[in-house]
Amino acid sequence: MIDFLTAGLVLGCSAGFSPGPLLMLVISETLTHGTRSGVRVALSPIITDFPIIAAALLLLMNLSGYHGILGVLSLAGGLFVLYTGYHSLRAKPVALDLPKEPPKSLRKGVLTNFLSPHPYLFWITVGAPLLTRSLKVGPAAFIAFIGSFYLCLIGAKIVLALAVGRSRAFMGSGVYLWIMRLLGALLTFFALLLFREGVKLLGIW
Repeated sequence: MIDFLTAGLVLGCSAGFSPGPLLMLVISETLTHGTRSGVRVALSPIITDFPIIAAALLLLMNLSGYHGILGVLSLAGGLFVLYTGYHSLRAKPVALDLPKEPPKSLRKGVLTNFLSPHPYLFWITVGAPLLTRSLKVGPAAFIAFIGSFYLCLIGAKIVLALAVGRSRAFMGSGVYLWIMRLLGALLTFFALLLFREGVKLLGIW
């Protein structure tokens, strides 16, 4: 169970802190309409992700006997995580010169996240395979992974909304950059584990 808890913590923090459409919307809402608006946008993955998770799990369960396909998915997940880790290691200050826009609601955050390709790529190649494995271990492992993932994903975005609400300089600070580089190193290690799992499923090693 510890393995799934750790995976959820690392992947959730990475998804929460990494720049992307949803994070930029969180920052934009915080700067233009206050911290509460940013926090509301940060909560949108709770609504958007679960249909994606259900569909990805259903697909994976139907492929449970096809080790070759699962191996390819694991390798694809490794590449996705490695790519994310690479960009985290090369993180740069985030520009906050955002245009003034009319107020956006939780509905706008839901739409932004639902139309982003990132949740689909993550859950098909990384998240759903981990959830499938956690179910084989037991309900506690399943809850540990998905609970820690969303706690960190949403918690990180809320922390950033609070930090940006207090100081616009935070997203360009050394603290933010070091957080991203640490997450990049952890993601690179996790990608290697996914590659190892992939070659085992393919019978290469």
